[in-house]
Amino acid sequence: MKLYYEKGTIRIEGQVYVPHAKWDPRCKCYRALAYRYRDIVEFLTQENIEFEDHVFDNAIPSPVYDDVEFELRDYQVEAVERWMKGKKGIIVLPTGSGKTIIAMEIIRRLSLSTLVVVPTLALLEQWKERLSIFGEVGEFSGKKKELKPITVTTYDSAYINAETLGDKFFLMVFDECHHLPSEAYRNIAQMSAAPYRLGLTAFPERADNLHTLLPDLIGPVVYMRRTSELKEYLAPYEVVRIRVPLTKEEREEYRKQYGIYKKYVEESGIKIRDVEDFQRIIMKTGVDNKAFKALRALERARQIAMGSRRKIEKLREILERHRGEKIIIFTRYNSLVYEISRRFLIPAITHKTDKKEREEILRKFRKGEYRAIVSSQVLDEGIDVPDASVGVIISGTGSPRELVQRLGRILRPAPGKEKAILYELITPGTSEVHIAKRRGKGLELMG
Repeated sequence: MKLYYEKGTIRIEGQVYVPHAKWDPRCKCYRALAYRYRDIVEFLTQENIEFEDHVFDNAIPSPVYDDVEFELRDYQVEAVERWMKGKKGIIVLPTGSGKTIIAMEIIRRLSLSTLVVVPTLALLEQWKERLSIFGEVGEFSGKKKELKPITVTTYDSAYINAETLGDKFFLMVFDECHHLPSEAYRNIAQMSAAPYRLGLTAFPERADNLHTLLPDLIGPVVYMRRTSELKEYLAPYEVVRIRVPLTKEEREEYRKQYGIYKKYVEESGIKIRDVEDFQRIIMKTGVDNKAFKALRALERARQIAMGSRRKIEKLREILERHRGEKIIIFTRYNSLVYEISRRFLIPAITHKTDKKEREEILRKFRKGEYRAIVSSQVLDEGIDVPDASVGVIISGTGSPRELVQRLGRILRPAPGKEKAILYELITPGTSEVHIAKRRGKGLELMG
């Protein structure tokens, strides 16, 4: 029996049936998705079936990292040991607790060719910098196509090039692995033969329940610690919710816009119970002009609720109250980012901010030259943010993960930091109340 990698699958030449494989009459052989490679090899070994393995004939040569050492905290060592037992699975830890160093220790121990998959180019650069302790790090992105013993890529690039990358690496590290189960990205895992898989996230659950696919794609959750369990390593925190009402004019305009959306939903007969129901309205916008106008009105209503004039006034009070402390301001919309930046002369970071400018802003924030920064969703995920002690959520989505990530931006301990405070500004009498309530479930899961 012989095993080969071919176009995202394992081709099995031989007459013995193996689990997860299907007969392909075109080549008169069995085939299985590439991610079943480890299961197939384990089955053949257990059954004492002789086989030739050519799946990794094109793999990147594996390095040796005898001269690299890391100093890990107790829980980080525990996480590594737990993962090493099966050499697959997901580690769930709060933002700021050092998931990257855990991955680096696993890479050091295995000393095998490794592909790290991240959601953004900003994170790609961050991982490359951290991993440079091992030597030269490859980048596989829209800009570069370098394959090294350790290579970093984005979910987008890995998906487009899944067949090319599928037989090159023995270890796959999925940063922010909650992205992986999406319909497109799951192909990255399925078309890779990598027998060893590590997932990292602060919050694996997804609103669409696709997180239930993660055990099959990566492995089970092998280690989890909540924020309350890591008090020794993270700053104590407080979440302060402040109700900020609309002005009379804003309230009238909000009701007008939200009424357009509500009327359409009632007339269409669609009951909005979950994300899938809302997606039905989105799908209708391509053929139904009323659906398009309804969603546009809903978005306008949300912008009014999430960016009201009184929220800006409340932000001014918070900035005065915490004068001298490091503050991160989060909003949902870029337009509000730029407005806050102009009003308060605060540096802004959005997806339009280039790498050099972003790094310069964060460097000056770290040194204390800037005492505050404002961002949309760019800083929510993975980016190392200097030791702020105050966070202000002007607006956001209903994702519990978003709250966990934003709180995590201010949980890193620092000299003189007694407590981290996260303010949530919520507009009563609007849909934002429901959005904030859904988002707040993240605190329950933090413990």
